[in-house]
Amino acid sequence: MRLFAKQTQAHGANSFGGSSARLFVTLLVASLLAASLPSATTLAQAPPAARPAPPKPPPDVIVFTNGDQLTGTLERGVGDSVVFKSEMAGEITVPLAKVKELRSNGKFVVLRKDLPVTQKPTPAGLIAFGDKKLTVAAPSGAPATLPTDKIGYIIDEPTYQRELNKRPSPFYGWDGALNGGATIVRATDYGETFTAGLALVRALPTVPYLPARNRTTFGLQETYGKLTSPVVPQTVPPSAAAVTLTSIFHADAERDEYFSPKVFALVQSAFDHNYAQGLDLQQVYGGGIGWTPFTNDKQRLDLKGTVQYERQAFQTASGNKDLIGSTFSEAYRRNLPRKLVFIETLNVVPAWNYSKAYSANGKVGLAMPVYKRLSLSFTTTDNFLNDPSAGYDKNSFQFITAAAYTLK
Repeated sequence: MRLFAKQTQAHGANSFGGSSARLFVTLLVASLLAASLPSATTLAQAPPAARPAPPKPPPDVIVFTNGDQLTGTLERGVGDSVVFKSEMAGEITVPLAKVKELRSNGKFVVLRKDLPVTQKPTPAGLIAFGDKKLTVAAPSGAPATLPTDKIGYIIDEPTYQRELNKRPSPFYGWDGALNGGATIVRATDYGETFTAGLALVRALPTVPYLPARNRTTFGLQETYGKLTSPVVPQTVPPSAAAVTLTSIFHADAERDEYFSPKVFALVQSAFDHNYAQGLDLQQVYGGGIGWTPFTNDKQRLDLKGTVQYERQAFQTASGNKDLIGSTFSEAYRRNLPRKLVFIETLNVVPAWNYSKAYSANGKVGLAMPVYKRLSLSFTTTDNFLNDPSAGYDKNSFQFITAAAYTLK
């Protein structure tokens, strides 16, 4: 009995020791797993909060000499006036003589009247106006003070930098107009005449406060007509009606690169078709130099001279010619009162290797605004070719009335 009791006690002690070991191992493994896994707090942690939007700058303020005050945004300035935009008044032009104080939080470039404008960048700064003086606080250096009569232009920094960019988008800066007209007759004669045209120009920079860098122009004009004249009264047997066709087509393109504000080099091409002269297709490719004697807000005059290759193809192939010649031209534009626009051009085209093959053309036009971008245009065009195809006319004349839509 004692032996059995001792053996039982010894067995109980061995069993207790084994359980303790297993418990220790279990706790150790659980601790390692807990350490390797993310805690519940980490899993439940919220994503970081988004950064708060930067506060909007306070609006610009303009105080008038009578004490009235307006808040909004300063847009730009030219000479002794500024353009200010507000929610209440919209966009208004304000003479600086009526401004007591102006404070703006945007950066602007100020160009002086008494200094030449160049392509060299001018630093932008915060501006303020008071006591008939404009103060420009540039990022570096002391603030500059400018009297009102010395202010040329006030330009916001993004616009100024965009205009200084020498490689803008190919679609940036284009201006021009699209025109079209039609005449339909149903009487003794049956006739219809259609005309359509496109004139595009891109002058860079597009603003007047920077010197001209380059200019690209493209023009297209087509006049097509058909006149059917039946025999009246008709004969027996019936006689065939007489049919007369009109087809006058012109297209040109030019690229100008400026050496100075008034002198530029150019390359150009032109294409003409004129059924009245028996001219199937005339092609011109040339280059030369141009001069702008004057240009301002009211008028502009360009004088140009080129040396060119000219290929004339007629409906009678025996008259085809390859010519070396020139084009001497002038182009004048003037803005008239009530937004009327007057244009006039003249081109004289001599041929140096075949003196009889000279030509000339001229155009005079007037555009009258009707509604917003719509206008009515009146244009006269005269084309002269001294050596037309045999049996055809030397001269053709057009007077065109058309509706025009301004692209910009």
